[in-house]
Amino acid sequence: MRAKINNVLEKLLLFIITVMLLSVIWQVISRYLLGSPSTLTDEIASYALIWLGLYGAAYASGKELHLAIDLIPSKVVSRNPLIYSGIVSFAIVVFALLVMVIGGMRLCYLTYLLEQRSAALEIPLAFVYSALPVSGLLITYYSLDSFFMTRRKTLKN
Repeated sequence: MRAKINNVLEKLLLFIITVMLLSVIWQVISRYLLGSPSTLTDEIASYALIWLGLYGAAYASGKELHLAIDLIPSKVVSRNPLIYSGIVSFAIVVFALLVMVIGGMRLCYLTYLLEQRSAALEIPLAFVYSALPVSGLLITYYSLDSFFMTRRKTLKN
């Protein structure tokens, strides 16, 4: 399942970065060569950057390439990797669920109720913000899956 989600995320991220690149290139061409800047490309690039950051964070979490701050000495971690992995996974899951999923759902719900739309594209902002709870759910899944994989490896040894 993890490999399938990674594959879908890879394709989605490639699509998003392509859209963002084309949007920025067209913005430069229309502004400096044609003398009439496009009103849509700025918004497209902004929303693509938001989605790239959020889905990229989920992808990095799935590949276990996320940033780690090593405050605990490696000797302590190597003695009991299951407890260390559990603490890290718990912290990530709590953050992802509380901030990204619950907070993101509230943000989507509020912008949906208020019928907020983007200025140039006229798309619902709830659609734009939906990347927040979706990426939070993906990060939660990846974190729990990593913890249980570590648990299986530790129990086998």
